[in-house]
Amino acid sequence: MEKENTGLLAGPDGVARCFWHGNLPDYLHYHDHEWGRPVADDRRLFEKICLEGFQSGLSWLTILRKRENFRDAFANFEFDHVAAFTDKDVERLLGNAGIIRHRGKIVSTINNAKRAREMADEFGSLAAWFWRFEPGKDERPEIVDLAHLRANPTTAVSVRFSKELKKRGWSFVGPTTVYAFMQAMGLVNDHLEGCVCRKQVEKERKAFKRPK
Repeated sequence: MEKENTGLLAGPDGVARCFWHGNLPDYLHYHDHEWGRPVADDRRLFEKICLEGFQSGLSWLTILRKRENFRDAFANFEFDHVAAFTDKDVERLLGNAGIIRHRGKIVSTINNAKRAREMADEFGSLAAWFWRFEPGKDERPEIVDLAHLRANPTTAVSVRFSKELKKRGWSFVGPTTVYAFMQAMGLVNDHLEGCVCRKQVEKERKAFKRPK
């Protein structure tokens, strides 16, 4: 049962978590084992920012349940491979019922793969550039509660992050999409106060070696 106005939901084990997984087994596993855990792997970071772009206008659960299909379709999101996709690949992907068949988002993913390669060459890794946008303590709330999250689908940092990506030629990377990426990849810890994962994630973030 969800605790009124807290955004916390008791799982099958009776432990309080962020409400949004709705106790759906696959979503619950994602909440507990992936969301908010800090990531430095370029492939995973590229995959996530692309999938956040595909999510635009949809729910993350829709994308999560198609994620293996996306991986198969997009060469496991190895951006060097995706950057080499051609118009023939675009048509192939538009015929793939296992993914979101949106031409603009497909073309954007191929474009963003090229931009990711450029960025990795310039900065040593994609992660090194992305983690530059980890907010400082003065840019984070003292308490992450439901009211804060509802009032802040974007942040000043995600706006800056989005603008810089767009300057570098990326697409489908608006501030809301970028903030969802930051939340998922551990650049911020937005597990709610009282969620069993919040302290776990904070511990992982403290031990995490930031890429340089």
